[in-house]
Amino acid sequence: MAAVGFANAQTAAVPEGYTRPGPVTERGLAPGLQSKVVYQGPNGETTYALIFGKGDEILSGLTEFAEARKLTAGYFSAIGALERARFGWFDAAKKAYRNIPIQQQAELISLLGDVGLVEGKPQIHAHGAVGFSDGEVRGGHLLQAFVWPTLELFFTALPATLIKEKDPETDLDLFDLKATS
Repeated sequence: MAAVGFANAQTAAVPEGYTRPGPVTERGLAPGLQSKVVYQGPNGETTYALIFGKGDEILSGLTEFAEARKLTAGYFSAIGALERARFGWFDAAKKAYRNIPIQQQAELISLLGDVGLVEGKPQIHAHGAVGFSDGEVRGGHLLQAFVWPTLELFFTALPATLIKEKDPETDLDLFDLKATS
C-alpha cells in the first residue's frame, strides 16, 4: 500500500499508530483525476466538478489541483467509494492524529473540506465519514484515501486569500483571519 507523506510538525518521533499533522508531500497519486469548470460566479468564485478514478489518492489529487490553479481559499464536498483509507482523531497530548485505518471497501458517505495557504502554498484540510455493509460508520480527519470505483467532488474556489498559521499549542496549521498575504 502506497503511503502519502506528511511533513513532520516536530522532530520528535511519531508514536506508533499516529500521524503527525502536516501538508501532503507526495504527488502523482491521482493520475485518473479529471476536472471541469461547472460555474463561474459574478463575484469571482469558480466551482469545479472533480472526478477521481479507480485507485486515485484523494489528498494527493486535491493538493495538485489546488497548486496548479494557485487556489488561496475554497471549500469542497464529495461522495463516492473507497478501497482503503486512513482517518485520524487528534490527540492533543501527543500533538498527532491517532490512526483510524479502513482496510476494506467502504462508501464515502460524506467528505467536507477547505483550502487555505500555509507558508504561501495551498493546504487541503478534510474530514469524512465512511459506511460499511453492516451500517457501521467511521471517520475523522482525512489522512489518506484511495478511491474505488469513483469519487465525485465539487470544489468552489473563492477570490479571497485565507492564511493558516502554526498554533504552538497543538502544532496544527489553523486559520488566522487577521493574517495577510
